[in-house]
Amino acid sequence: MHAVAPPRRTAAVRTALLVLLAALAFGTSTGPARAAGGDVTWTVRTAAGDYGEDRSSFGYTVNPGGEAEDALVVANHGTEPLSLAVYAADGFTTDKGQLDLLTEGKKSRAVGAWVRADRTSVRIAPGKSAEIPFTVKVPRDASPGDYVGGILTSLKQAGDTEGITVDRRLGIRIKLRVSGALKPALAVEDVHIDYRGTANPFGRGGATVSYSLHNTGNALLSGTQKVTLTGPFGTLSTEAGTIPAPPELLPGERWKVTVPVHDVTPALRLAATVAVTPLLTDAAGSTRALDPVRTTAHGWAVPWTLLLLVVLVLGAAVAAFVLVRRARARRARREEERVREAVEQALRDKAEQHS
Repeated sequence: MHAVAPPRRTAAVRTALLVLLAALAFGTSTGPARAAGGDVTWTVRTAAGDYGEDRSSFGYTVNPGGEAEDALVVANHGTEPLSLAVYAADGFTTDKGQLDLLTEGKKSRAVGAWVRADRTSVRIAPGKSAEIPFTVKVPRDASPGDYVGGILTSLKQAGDTEGITVDRRLGIRIKLRVSGALKPALAVEDVHIDYRGTANPFGRGGATVSYSLHNTGNALLSGTQKVTLTGPFGTLSTEAGTIPAPPELLPGERWKVTVPVHDVTPALRLAATVAVTPLLTDAAGSTRALDPVRTTAHGWAVPWTLLLLVVLVLGAAVAAFVLVRRARARRARREEERVREAVEQALRDKAEQHS
């Protein structure tokens, strides 16, 4: 499954997620979704059934061609009847590392296309709730692996600005694993080193190591990370501090990482080694570590202030050497002039004696 690009917002429609991100990330809402006027409030939760009660999210393991049935419970806590749209959508990871869902009208290719609710809209009286059954039907040709999406309720209202529609969505995450060969794989790509020196010619500087984590397998993966900088022949090793864990990446997704490294010796040529241990969560919710993945890249760490100092010292030495040579040359010329004058004077004195 490929990563899904975030939906574009147009001038005519603006999407307000409210507590959607919390609901999708953890499976339950942190509180009711409240519309702009404050008089429309609703919540969503999983229905009790064969899959259990008080679940944090919907989760299934289904064979290709198989299906699962479940239900979403929507409660109206407002004072007026509430009409909501109901639909499913594919999930994707935002730049902030949170799970989001495609907006209504954006084409889904996996969970959003395989989940069908019994109704596309629901009207709920004040203080009442409604149970909305839905079915997950996995195509026979579906590839094995993990898929993430969600089932949503949506309320569109006119915003404060003319021509703007606010779409308030509240939903619950659906994690689906299609049975078959699970091939988790995480790659470290595009490693780059950026060294920043210090004004102290004998001091250490800082460096930034950037890279991308690419989920190249078919399973949801997170991981622990370690970054180490070394000089020539593995000397002068410097390890980065604690690196925040990346979000759980969907198959095909990439996550950019930037790691600061302090007290780096400018050893002219640095090697950055990125070691990532992928973490795989099984159907039971247990997490296990896979074999580490390592990638090494090289970059320059030139101590410019030290080089400038060396150049200045060498320049001063060359200048002193030149001045000394010139002084010696002047002394030699004066000595030659003195000898020549002495010889000439001696020759004149001798000539006068013979005349």
